[in-house]
Parts: sequence; C-alpha cells; structure tokens
Amino acid sequence: MTTQEPLVQKATVLGGGSFGTAIANILAENGFQVSLWMRNPQAVADINNTHENKQYLPGVQLHTGINATDDLADAIQGSQVVFYAIPSKSFREIVERTLGLVDKEQILISTTKGIEPDGFNLMSDILRGVFPTNPVGVISGPNLAKEIAQGQLAATVIASKDKRVRDFIQQSLSCKFFRIYVNADMYGVELGGALKNIYAIITGMAAALGFGENTKAMLITRSLAEMSRFAVSQGANPMTFLGLAGVGDLVATCVSPLSRNYRVGYAVGKGESLEQAIESLGEVAEGINTLRYVRNEANEMGIYMPLVNALYAVLFEGVKVDEVANALMTGDHNTDVEFSLPRGA
Repeated sequence: MTTQEPLVQKATVLGGGSFGTAIANILAENGFQVSLWMRNPQAVADINNTHENKQYLPGVQLHTGINATDDLADAIQGSQVVFYAIPSKSFREIVERTLGLVDKEQILISTTKGIEPDGFNLMSDILRGVFPTNPVGVISGPNLAKEIAQGQLAATVIASKDKRVRDFIQQSLSCKFFRIYVNADMYGVELGGALKNIYAIITGMAAALGFGENTKAMLITRSLAEMSRFAVSQGANPMTFLGLAGVGDLVATCVSPLSRNYRVGYAVGKGESLEQAIESLGEVAEGINTLRYVRNEANEMGIYMPLVNALYAVLFEGVKVDEVANALMTGDHNTDVEFSLPRGA
C-alpha cells in the first residue's frame, strides 16, 4: 500500500505590481503552487529566470514556487483562489477577461484600493457583478508592499460576508511576519482602502510645505472623521474605521515616503505640476482619480468633506494652498469625534 502525497494547493495572482508580487511570495512560502499573471513578457522571463521582479521589487529574492506567465487561462486553471491585484482603471477589463476561465467554486479576492467612476463601484461590486455566484472577499490594510516583501512585520484585513472565505485567506496568508485579521464589513474595509489615498496626498503636500507635527496630526484625525462620515453614508460600519483598514491604513499611507500618493502630494507641495508629479512617480497613484469620484459623489449626496474639496481646488482649480488652509481654519466648527454628537449640537 502506497502513501499518497498530499495535494499541493494552487493560488493565482493576477497582476505583477509590488503588492501582487509580495502576496504571491507569501503564498509560495506557505506551500502554494503560485501562478503570477503579468502582461509584460520580459517581466515574466525575469521572474522565472532570476526570481526577481526588477521593476517593482528590485533586490527582493522571490520564492521558486512562483511561476510567472502571460497566459491568463493557464494561470487560473486549477486554483483554489484568484487574487485580482490590478490597478482600478484596468480592474473591470481584467475581471471580464477572466469570465469563462473562472469556475464557480474559486474564491475571488480583490487587493485593489480604488473606485470605478461609472456607478461609483468598488472592486468587489465589479467582481460580484461579473461572478454573482462565486465567493468574494477583499484585502485591505496598512500594507506598504516593499516592507512586506522585505519580511517586515505587518498585518492586513480580509473582509467577506462568507466565513469560509475569511478562514481560508487567514490560513493561506498568515506567516511569521504577516498577520491576517477578519471583518464581515467588506464595503467599509474597501472604502477605507480607497479613501485614505486622498488624504495621503494632502499630508505629503503638508510635509513638503514644512508644516509641523501638530498640523499633520490634525490632518490625519480630521481625515479619519471625513472618511468614516462618507463611508457610513454608503452603508459601512463606522467601527471598521477604528481598525487596520481604517486608521491603520490611513496612518501608514499618510506618514510614509513609500506611499505613492504621499509622494505625489510631496512633489506638488515642492512646486511640481500634478502632471510632472505623476510622471516622475512612474507608478499608479490611485488617490488622484479617487479624489475626483469621491468629490462628485459627496457633492451629489450633500456630504460635508472640506478636505476633499480643498485638495480638489488645489490640484484642479489652481487655488493656492494658503487660501484653502485659511478657509479650512475659519470654517464651521465641528464635533471632535464623528458620531459622538449630532451635527450642530
């Protein structure tokens, strides 16, 4: 009688950016056979031959269990879970390309922090719209990919209404340096990840302009109030914003030069145009488009978001920073902690 070898589980990561690659590496370290789908054939060859993502994670040695491929069908076939680590502007395109390749049992996870403008859809809305019967979840938290890839201690949140999804992802991604917490408020977790990018641009700009620690602390805390106010209007649980996907992600993004959105704000604060700042970054800064979408949605719904409106005025209407700062400091007085008192009480 022969003993059968245990079946090796397969995971798929669609998108070879910094976070997608970091997630793929953890999955491989945890024993998964990992398919990392990328558009760029040269990047595919680099990872398979040298085990390095030279563009996004230079110097990080990747696990040999990662197989990079530009074949979407081959990447997805046989996987227990498919992670969509795609910039928000391309998210729907890639999700729709996987229609017919994904089977109804596969778990689908979004790692993307952004918003689709038409219909104000989050990435989970797109996944559920295209795959209405599949189990779906989202990952979000204070997850600067370069630090995770280097094995620095970090944590994230897996949010899903399906306990099986939460348990599976928690077991699949947990390791000695990456801790996974669970939440059922998928919408709140996802909105926290999208909205904080706006405020990282603001704090980057403030740092470049030489504002002090008191100013930064004020901006971060008022950003949290503004984020939760908007998210609750969309049906999220305000308590979600006290956790990793809310204040945790906000702080990490608003104080770190590793944050793409912080760097864009810093460059603008130093005198570069928005176009120059984006070009010099060389990566997607989700907060720029999110700012547009959130401002429009907030204005239509009558939600008070002074920081969003101030940043929009600076970036797109040519208003000077000192003018919007003066307006913010002389505007209506508000309650310190959102929801602790009725507005105007």
